[in-house]
Amino acid sequence: MTIGLTEEHRDLRDSVRAFATRHITQDVVRAVTDAEYESPPPYWPTLTAQGLLGLHLPEESGGSGYGLVELAVVVEELGRAMAPGPFLPTTLAAAILDRAGHRQWLPGLAEGSTIGAVGLEPGTLTLSRARDGATTLTGECPLVIGGHTADLFVLPVRDGEDTTWLVLPRTSVETTDHRSHDLTRRSSRVRPRPDVPVPADDQLSVDPRLPLDLAATLFAAESSGLADWAVATAAEYATVREQFGRPVGQFQGVKHRCARMLAQAEQARACAWDAARAGDPGAVEDPREASLAAAVAGATSVAAAFDVAKDCIQVLGGIGFTWEHDAHLYLRRAQTLRVALGPTARWRRRVCRLTLDGARRSLGVELPPEAETVRAEVRAELRAATAMAERERLTYLADHGYTAPHLPAPWGKGADALAQLVIAEELRAAELTAVDMVIGGWVVPTLIEHGDTAQQERFLGPSLRGDIVWCQLFSEPGAGSDLAALSTRAERVDGGWRLTGQKVWTSGAREADWGILLARTDPEAPKHKGLSYFLLDMRVPGIEIRPLRQITGEAEFNEVFLDEVFVPDEMLVAQPGDGWKLARTTLVNERVALSHDSALGSGGEALLELATNEPGDMDDERYAHLGHVLCDAQSVGLLGLRTTLRSVSGKQPGPEASIAKLLGVEHLQQVWETAVDWRGSAALTGEGPRQDATWMFLNSRCMSIAGGTTEVQLNIIGERLLRLPRDPAPAPKHG
Repeated sequence: MTIGLTEEHRDLRDSVRAFATRHITQDVVRAVTDAEYESPPPYWPTLTAQGLLGLHLPEESGGSGYGLVELAVVVEELGRAMAPGPFLPTTLAAAILDRAGHRQWLPGLAEGSTIGAVGLEPGTLTLSRARDGATTLTGECPLVIGGHTADLFVLPVRDGEDTTWLVLPRTSVETTDHRSHDLTRRSSRVRPRPDVPVPADDQLSVDPRLPLDLAATLFAAESSGLADWAVATAAEYATVREQFGRPVGQFQGVKHRCARMLAQAEQARACAWDAARAGDPGAVEDPREASLAAAVAGATSVAAAFDVAKDCIQVLGGIGFTWEHDAHLYLRRAQTLRVALGPTARWRRRVCRLTLDGARRSLGVELPPEAETVRAEVRAELRAATAMAERERLTYLADHGYTAPHLPAPWGKGADALAQLVIAEELRAAELTAVDMVIGGWVVPTLIEHGDTAQQERFLGPSLRGDIVWCQLFSEPGAGSDLAALSTRAERVDGGWRLTGQKVWTSGAREADWGILLARTDPEAPKHKGLSYFLLDMRVPGIEIRPLRQITGEAEFNEVFLDEVFVPDEMLVAQPGDGWKLARTTLVNERVALSHDSALGSGGEALLELATNEPGDMDDERYAHLGHVLCDAQSVGLLGLRTTLRSVSGKQPGPEASIAKLLGVEHLQQVWETAVDWRGSAALTGEGPRQDATWMFLNSRCMSIAGGTTEVQLNIIGERLLRLPRDPAPAPKHG
């Protein structure tokens, strides 16, 4: 995986990874950690010759004219390799100077003959201005990353009530070089030499927040690499290390920890990517949008690397606590980045305040030119629908493939990812909405792939037009997430099957015309292979539906009891025993979709409204908590955006979709729990609309249960994405 999504970015990643494999060996890293003082690593001349230090700089300044995303790809890879040396501080210093229009140092920084260092907290560094205009500098900057080897220092200083940024050559400063917590990239305390004036040219003309935003972006990129290494290392160890006769990765405690680590690593990567792509000049119209993206990365990615590095040591156990294992080096660097950037709570508060001031991150997709050909055809075809009455309009849209455009013709339009996005845009622009089939959206692809001609003719058109409403009869009291354990049986009789059993958690059963049902047709077969897939008329005799009252007080779910319900042969889909295969068909028929709501979702916007309406209740703790919630909202949106971009470019899905599902549910639950807390007593006395915060809080509890529990989702992530050992088969029952 890599921050970048394009073929060029993957090639760049591969090139840097190959370089790291050849030159950044464990011997090189350990030689740096054992040295008393840092010096440029032995591979520095070879690295600088690659031109990577100037990727993000304009060509007239000695750079390559690319941008922050390309630089972030390189920084991520070097972070994964625990690359010693001043690459990160040098490129950060160059980025700050470039944005400040201070370009005299850029050629040297781009070619590596000049090494940069950056401090992010002024400490006691203070700029004093005399009446004659002369300026002097006193005090000390307590932490300057890369200070051991630097020729050039970019530092913040106190300037009255403001912060000013300076660029100072080594001849103007003195350093106290620490051995440092991060043993592979050392830090220094920096103070000005006595009585050295500060020329006006050394004072940078730059927004005082911009250097911090650039630091957050590049620190996030390196954090992504650190986290990626930690996840891979922990998962590999958990796969081979055995305890109690089993690989430790088979224990759910370890498996779920590793799955959570992957989720945090993917959050780190997505936020770092977004900060880099928003951070280039001209990338966004509103500069607050770039600051927001950088703040989300600073609050999310850097903290994620620290957490994942700690978890890696925990999974490694005793070996992770040894000096010889590299895990502590990754922990040291992650913690150094986190401390140097400033408290995570401070970055979360910045996210909160930027958002309350109206900043929003746009998560749209820039479509390629060929989209316009599709757009013209779609727009012309939709024009007729705008003048129709509602029922006629729905039929027209269905008959022309717009209910499910991703499906093959004649039921859909056979639309690829690009065409699906164009169609969604044009439907929205024309204020047209096709039928929402809900469960029918699972049924129709299954019948297209596995149904016979008669089933397709009878059900596909009416389902797409909204004339048939479907429900799903899969779950049972003893078989929720484990569908293969279901016990509803179907016995062969003349002309069909007799179904007996109980289904539960069936949404819309009372309103549905038809249901899809899994039943066991061969009790002797292995549990996955004895299932069959039926279409059930919900109005036939022998079906009893009992509403299930939920914790909200409402009854959207139902129990369904089947008492020798007759299902004719023609309502069996495919062959007996194919039920498990058919139930999984929907997984490969998902649409490509992109939300056009706020990047923060309705829940995030609801919390912002509460904060705006009750500003007197907002303190630093609440600002930080709200910032955390908003970071999670945006990161989930970014994971979805990356999935969409992969689809548009014809690539296979990455891990983002599974991670987004896990994090999205937990984020939603956190939103409404917070909303109840903030509403206080009003949330407990029924004041407010029906779907107020209290109702949403109660209703959200089902989100981590329905469609597969969070625990099952963590198992899936651990086993399918990290390839950890599957849970052992249950012991056979005796007696």
